[in-house]
Amino acid sequence: MKKITVLGAGLVGKAIAIDLSDSYEVTSVDQNTNALEKLARYPKIKKKIADLRGEGVIRRIVADSDLVIGAVPGFMGYFTVGEVIKAGKNMVDISFFPEDPFALDNLAKNNGVCIVTDCGVAPGMGNIILGYHNEKMKVERFRCLVGGLPMEREWPWEYRAVFSPADVIEEYIRPARYVQSGELVIREALSDPELVYFDKIGTLEAWNSDGLRSLIKTIKVPNMIEKTLRYPGTIEYLRVLRDTGYFSREEIEVSGKKVRPIDLTSKLLFPKWKLKPGEREFTVMRVEVEGIENGLNKRFTYDLYDEFDVKTGITSMARTTGYTCTAVANILLKGKFLRKGMNPPEYIGRNEECFQFIFNYLKDRGVTYSVK
Repeated sequence: MKKITVLGAGLVGKAIAIDLSDSYEVTSVDQNTNALEKLARYPKIKKKIADLRGEGVIRRIVADSDLVIGAVPGFMGYFTVGEVIKAGKNMVDISFFPEDPFALDNLAKNNGVCIVTDCGVAPGMGNIILGYHNEKMKVERFRCLVGGLPMEREWPWEYRAVFSPADVIEEYIRPARYVQSGELVIREALSDPELVYFDKIGTLEAWNSDGLRSLIKTIKVPNMIEKTLRYPGTIEYLRVLRDTGYFSREEIEVSGKKVRPIDLTSKLLFPKWKLKPGEREFTVMRVEVEGIENGLNKRFTYDLYDEFDVKTGITSMARTTGYTCTAVANILLKGKFLRKGMNPPEYIGRNEECFQFIFNYLKDRGVTYSVK
C-alpha cells in the first residue's frame, strides 16, 4: 500500500487525510495536538506531532512517503514545498502561499519531482476548467466568482473562517491582479464591488481578489478576473478596518509597547470567525469561459453549490478544496500525470482524461458542478 504524508491537520487537511485513508496508508502531521485528536476516530490514519518549521524536520518525516500533501497555512507553504522537493518527493499543495511557485521550478526539476500547487477549489478547480477549455478553443474571457459562507447570517460579521484566518485577512489587503484587454491590471483588494444573484442563496457581493495567480503567466487570455463572494455589506466594514489601519503590519506604540495592528486585529477577530461545531456553511462558485470553438462563439458556465456534510461533519470548504486535492493526488499516484517541476492546476486540466477523472471523483463525493 502506498504511503501518503499529509502536512497539516486543520479543517481541510483533516478531510484530505480521511478521504485518502480509504485507499492508502496515511500519516497526518501537525504541531497542534487538538487538531490531531479530531482524527482519533480514524484508527487507520497515523498521527504525528511535529513542528514543521524546524531545520530538516519535513525531510525526515516524508522520507518514506510515496506522495506528500501540503495543507499548512500560507505563510509556511513556500518553505514546506521547498523542503519536500529537497526530500525528492512528489507533492500536491493547497497552502496558497504568496510567493511565486515557479521560483522553485528548477529545484523541482533537478530533484526529479512533480509538484502540483494551488490545488483547491479556487485557485484550483477554476484553473483546471480553464486549462481544459484553453486546449479546445480560443478563450477570450474567463471569470471566476467564489466564496464560502455560513448558512446563518450572524451580525456583525456574517462570516466564518473555514480555512486559515490569517490567509483570509491576506485576501483583504493583497493587491488584486487581473487581465483586461490583454494588459495586466493591479487594483487594491476589495475594489470594483458588484452584486450577483445565485439560486438557493440570493444576492451576494463580489469584489476583486488576487486569485488568478499562475494563470496570469501560463495562459494568454485577454480578459481574466477572479472575485471573492460575501454577503452584501461585508466590503464596507472591511474597508473601514483596512483604511483605519487595523490590518497594518507596521508597528505602532501603545502605552510604551510596540504592537502590529494586524496582530491585535487577528487576536480579536479570529475567535469571532471560528466555525462552531456542527455549524452549517456552504461553498458557491461560478466559472465562466467564453471564446471561439470550431469557428463558433461558445460560452460555458460552471456552477457549484455545496453544503456542510451533516453525516461526516466535514465542512463544505474542506470538501470542495480537499477533494480536488485528493483527486489530483490519485492522478499522480496512478502515474497519469508526472510532469517534473512546478505544476499549477491548469496543467492538469489540459489532459482530458485527468479533467474527467477529477469531475467524476468529485461527483462521487457529492461535489457536483453543473455545466451549461
